[in-house]
Amino acid sequence: MRNFILLYLMILCLFSSNSFCQTTELNYENKPKHVSIDVIKTYERIVSKGYKSVDLYEKLGNSYYDNSEMEKAVKWYRKLFAITYELESKYYYQYYESLRFIGKNDEANAVLEKLNEKSKNQNK
Repeated sequence: MRNFILLYLMILCLFSSNSFCQTTELNYENKPKHVSIDVIKTYERIVSKGYKSVDLYEKLGNSYYDNSEMEKAVKWYRKLFAITYELESKYYYQYYESLRFIGKNDEANAVLEKLNEKSKNQNK
């Protein structure tokens, strides 16, 4: 009887250990794919619908400036400065650099003068 119980326990352990070793199949096809959005095109689409804002023009100008597309950056910085001159100094400098890059030195110098005036007023 003792051998029977021992045999029974061995068989039970053998089958129970096998049941814990199950593998699961991973289905990677159902995983959502990464979607990239062209932010510049989205912003331009918003502008084409008639929306105007300082924030929108800042983002467009900065995006083109960061991508070294200076002619397009100048276009959006012009629109930005047409709305307001109450901007951070970095926008003046980026506008200045963009103008210099495309060869508009006279306009670039005028922007630089405005930047200098702004910095003088802030120091007072």
